[in-house]
Amino acid sequence: MTRKIIMAGNWKMHKTVGESVALAGQLNAALGDVTEREILVCPPFTALYAVAKALQGSSVQVGAQNLFPADEGAYTGETSPKMLLDVGCSYVILGHSERRQYFQESDQFINQKLKAALEHGLKPILCVGETLEQRGEGRQKTVVSMQVYRGLQDIPAEAMGQVAVAYEPIWAIGTGHTATPSQADEMHSAIRNNLSGLYGDEVAQDVCIMYGGSVKPGNVDDLMAQPEVDGALVGGASLDADSFVRIVRFQS
Repeated sequence: MTRKIIMAGNWKMHKTVGESVALAGQLNAALGDVTEREILVCPPFTALYAVAKALQGSSVQVGAQNLFPADEGAYTGETSPKMLLDVGCSYVILGHSERRQYFQESDQFINQKLKAALEHGLKPILCVGETLEQRGEGRQKTVVSMQVYRGLQDIPAEAMGQVAVAYEPIWAIGTGHTATPSQADEMHSAIRNNLSGLYGDEVAQDVCIMYGGSVKPGNVDDLMAQPEVDGALVGGASLDADSFVRIVRFQS
């Protein structure tokens, strides 16, 4: 069975609107012929509308980096699923380790966000991953399994076709360190087993499990050659067109 492949660029808090549109134009020109894998960019909120407009009709889709689980209300500084749909988003990243670390987002809150995304037709990418300390203690599978179970609580099997999971070892994000291909594959296999326990093998096999953590042109081929790695959530290397294009066009 051929699983869905998603190659996503998370621009984090980088790029003005003009810079974002320029990068989107470069990606559109370079990746317009790619159809065998889904391509996604997640600009900062200020650039979402402009980037979505620049990529209209393109094979490159647009996602947000976060959302708040309410349609509207007195939530100063937050952005609703309806607003993301309105500016052209089809995906949203949820539970990124930086949200968990800097903004103390809990698994339960992330679960609320995931439900809100699905309710409005957005495709969520649920991020999970362990710290270096947790890995050193041999608890990486336990920690990640708990994040998977809590993040997907009460999500029905029929909704899982819209959900992707991104394994991002926290010790490899923005550090230059990358999980070895075998480490990544081992954790992806563990996540797949978690999904099988929740939903059965058939549903689990269809879920795209992406790797995130210092993915670069120099290591993407080896990572994507692993049988359980279905895509990549790319940070810094997605801010340069040539770099991201090479990652999207990985050879495995």
